[in-house]
Amino acid sequence: MYAEAASVYPPLEGRPIKDTICLFDVDNTLTPARQSVSPEMLQLLSVLRHKCAIGFVGGSNLVKQQEQLGTPSIPVIGLFDFCFAENGLTAYRLGEQLASNSFIGWLGQEKYKQLVNFCLRYIADIECPVKTGTFVEFRSGMINVSPVGRNASIQERNDYEKYDKQHQIRTKFVEALKEKFGDFGLTYSIGGQISFDVFPTGWDKTYCLQHLETEKSLSGVDYSIIHFFGDKTYQGGNDYEIFEDSRTVGHSVDNPDHTMRVLKELFDL
Repeated sequence: MYAEAASVYPPLEGRPIKDTICLFDVDNTLTPARQSVSPEMLQLLSVLRHKCAIGFVGGSNLVKQQEQLGTPSIPVIGLFDFCFAENGLTAYRLGEQLASNSFIGWLGQEKYKQLVNFCLRYIADIECPVKTGTFVEFRSGMINVSPVGRNASIQERNDYEKYDKQHQIRTKFVEALKEKFGDFGLTYSIGGQISFDVFPTGWDKTYCLQHLETEKSLSGVDYSIIHFFGDKTYQGGNDYEIFEDSRTVGHSVDNPDHTMRVLKELFDL
């Protein structure tokens, strides 16, 4: 299926703007939060892919990104040249998986248990409109912590987001973790509507850039221009580090419609 999808695009070294790649956050950039991508966005990305390389970078695992960005007939790894799940800890280039890394392998089981036990005790004492399930989700390169639970419905997510803005639940939670585990070498990043990520310092979205830097040795392409599009680009947001990185040209967007408008202006689509 991937080969079929990829065959309609020029090879990376044959793109008209071959020194350029567009990298996208997922939620509120390519799709509404935790919802599916629109046919209009997929069509625009397909047109863009004929001009330059495209990729996405998100904190979620590849299964969730397939749900949001893939189609019944084409897997998500066939719709983008580069797929960076879990900030690039799980990565695909032209449909082939690249080397991955492990959060528990880096942190160690004992420290990991201390961290998770603290999170679960803290969540037990939080007052919020509802609580669902999956409060701590383990991923290869991080954990994702949600006071309301990742099983929340779209309406419950929207309600919690409003509550969180008023009561700063996630911000206070992160401050408590920083105080308790200041010597663990971890970074805490608030993203989406209901959760925040915890990962080793340096394993934010800039982690994926190392995969792009190796492209020169693979295809001869040097990505000297890396456009990044994201909505959480403020300090503390999970797009901040890559947005501010000297290797990228950052674009702060509000929603998928905004992303499409910027792409059309930038690339004359």
